[in-house]
Amino acid sequence: MADAGNRVADPRAAGVDPIEAVIFDIGKVLVDWSLRALYEQLIDDPEELDWFLTHVVTPEWHTHHDAGRPMDEGIRLLSEAYPAYAPLIAALKPRWSETLIGPIAGSVQALEALDDAGIPVYGLTNYSAETFPDFCRDFPFSVRFRDVVVSGEHGVIKPDPRIYDLAIERFGITPERTVFIDDRPENVAAGRDKGLIALHFTDPERLWADLRALALPI
Repeated sequence: MADAGNRVADPRAAGVDPIEAVIFDIGKVLVDWSLRALYEQLIDDPEELDWFLTHVVTPEWHTHHDAGRPMDEGIRLLSEAYPAYAPLIAALKPRWSETLIGPIAGSVQALEALDDAGIPVYGLTNYSAETFPDFCRDFPFSVRFRDVVVSGEHGVIKPDPRIYDLAIERFGITPERTVFIDDRPENVAAGRDKGLIALHFTDPERLWADLRALALPI
C-alpha cells in the first residue's frame, strides 16, 4: 500500500508512548457486512425490501444476538410478531455467511503487516457467539488474532464499559499503549474513556495514516 503520509519517526518525539498492541473491531472494519446482502437475494420488490429491513430484520433486532440471545429465540419472537415473514426471518441463521460481503482488503493488510512486524493484534467485536465460528472458518486472516473477545460469549456489547474492562484484563494490555480501532463513534469514545488510543475507522487509507502517525512498523 502506498505511503499515506503523516508518519512519525519516533513516537516519544510526538509525545506518544510506543504502541505495544492493536485491537481491531471486525464488522465494517475488517469485513464488510450488511443484512441487505442476503435479503436482496430473497425479496425482489425494492420497496418491500426496504420496509422489511427497516421494520422486521433490522440491525437493532440483530444486536440482541450479539448480546447473547440465541438466534433461534430471536427468530421465534420476531416470527410471532411478523408471521407472514417467518420463512424469510428463519433464513438468517443458515444463510448468515451471505450477509458478509467480503474482507476490507486495506484493513486486512494493515492487520497482517502489524502481525508480521511482531505487534500483537487482538479482536473486540459485537458478534453472535453462534456465527463467530463461521467467520473464523471463512476468513483465514482470523488466525492472526492472538485472542478475540466476542460479545455474544459474554452477554455484553460495545459501548458498554464492561466489555472493554474484560478485553483489557484478558489480553493483559496497557491501555495507554494499545490502539483500538472501531467504525462506530460511540464505541471509539467508550474505548477512549478506558484509556485506549481509540481510532475512528472510516477507510483503510486513513487507518494506515493513523497507524503510521503512531510510529507503528507498517
